Amino acid sequence: MRVAVIGAGIVGVTTAYELAVDGHEVTVFERQASVAAETSFANAGVLAPGYVTPWAAPGMPGKVLRQMFGSHAAVRLARPFAPSLLGWTWRWWRACRPSVYQANRARMIQLARFSLLRMHLLTAELQLEFEQAKGLMVLMRTPRDLALARPGVKLLAELGVSCHVIEAARAREIEPGLNAETALHAALHLPDEEVGNCRQFAHLLKQHAQGRGAMFRFHREVRRIDGGPLPTVHHRALPRFDPTQLAGAEQPTTLPESEGSEQFDAVVVCAAMASRDLLTPLKVALPLAAVHGYSVTAPLREITEHGEAGPRSTLIDERYKVAISRLGKRVRVAGGAELGGTLGDPSEAALATLYKVLDDWFPGCSVQAQAQSWKGARPMLPDGPPVIGDSGVPGVWLNLGHGSSGWALACGSARVLADQMSQRPPAIDLDGLGIERLR
Repeated sequence: MRVAVIGAGIVGVTTAYELAVDGHEVTVFERQASVAAETSFANAGVLAPGYVTPWAAPGMPGKVLRQMFGSHAAVRLARPFAPSLLGWTWRWWRACRPSVYQANRARMIQLARFSLLRMHLLTAELQLEFEQAKGLMVLMRTPRDLALARPGVKLLAELGVSCHVIEAARAREIEPGLNAETALHAALHLPDEEVGNCRQFAHLLKQHAQGRGAMFRFHREVRRIDGGPLPTVHHRALPRFDPTQLAGAEQPTTLPESEGSEQFDAVVVCAAMASRDLLTPLKVALPLAAVHGYSVTAPLREITEHGEAGPRSTLIDERYKVAISRLGKRVRVAGGAELGGTLGDPSEAALATLYKVLDDWFPGCSVQAQAQSWKGARPMLPDGPPVIGDSGVPGVWLNLGHGSSGWALACGSARVLADQMSQRPPAIDLDGLGIERLR
């Protein structure tokens, strides 16, 4: 089949690769200049099936209300707050019921486990070399933090995830760089979980997709999709700088916009928040909301005689819901959940929380003068799991709504979607991952 994939984030790139491997003629449309340039650009990098969980969880509404107005709140409201977010919040609140949460978490963990296996297989088969580390610790500052985490620990054990509550002394042995002056009551150790550089992986896999015949068309924005036996993609080339010009021109010209329309046998929508505007005219109404997240990435200082500079792998501060990840010779601090606002208006308070958590646990470990900050719009559905499969519109397929777990779920989501499109039985049960659950 001739297949169009809309969006070249980590989900779009993995989807393009799996479809190309299956022998399809794949064309990827991406409005940016490269893959993984938006939501996938600087995420936490955590690959932890045991810690993939719906944001809609029992007790979460109360936690959100208690934290919302604190100086270092894990969840924030920002302006403008679109009216559509009220409906999304209502559906999210209903999905916090224990029975709904447990079913959705089991679905997400199953998909995350399969995704990690698929990522390992691709890494080995294609000899992909990208920044990786193993092991995850969740840091509990106080007995209350541990008490609040106990139900989640019990559920992890029931799901067969290797996890152990360990004393503070043992946690400091595993991560010797932890600041001795910051209070630490206990930690949850998940030794089999991982961290990896999502953007590096996406660029490497894109090259192999191209080797299988996939075509990537950058600076190309899809404006509309027409469904039908042969769905049509209407697109335009975005204006951009002409690299053939001589340097030093007073007014560098840009390449002009051009528009086009092409028919395909199938279209896969992986366009994150842009998916909503593409699907609405097709009467596919998905309750997607942009939950903004933040990260800061900085070079690590050299290891000194006084101890370790920065983390060895990945830690999550349970109180502030902030991850600290080791990526080669850099440290990345990521977290925050911001409803409302825009990408172009980062919150100084959210960034301050990231720096606070890093300084609490690893003071002076990074060269903050060289730090790079990032804000991304994570496309989240109110109940947690993504939507994978047939949209209900002839020829239009969906692989979107992964929220903050896109990297952890991407490889598995792409493989099961490719199996569905080729009418093969998928490797896992897809019950509850289709669009029908949202109708």
